Amino acid sequence: MLDLYQRIADIAQKSFNDVVNSADFLGGTPANPDKVRILIKDGSFLDIWLSEEGDYSYHWERRRQSGEIFRWDNAPHHPQINTYPDHFHKYTERNVVSSKLSSNFDLAVPEVLEFIREYLSKNK
Repeated sequence: MLDLYQRIADIAQKSFNDVVNSADFLGGTPANPDKVRILIKDGSFLDIWLSEEGDYSYHWERRRQSGEIFRWDNAPHHPQINTYPDHFHKYTERNVVSSKLSSNFDLAVPEVLEFIREYLSKNK
């Protein structure tokens, strides 16, 4: 997973350096971290966790800044959502809506970071 997380960190730091401060690897071992944490310039962070089986979570933590969270994931716990198991926690854990996020991480990472960029620009 290290190579995959390194690619994600590179995308974040090179293509989104206007909103990204840095990226770190968390948990696991140095050779096999559990996730990558991207530090956003407003003090929030984006945790990205991917599994070899295709499970994922892109969690943008903004509780300290505004009380909000944004998370795209495919945990199978919202069967009422039309994109099940893919879904999006918008603003809170309980507000769950359908997700249009790409299943390809090479596309999904820029989509999430572009969402963050646009959100921060609109909510200065």
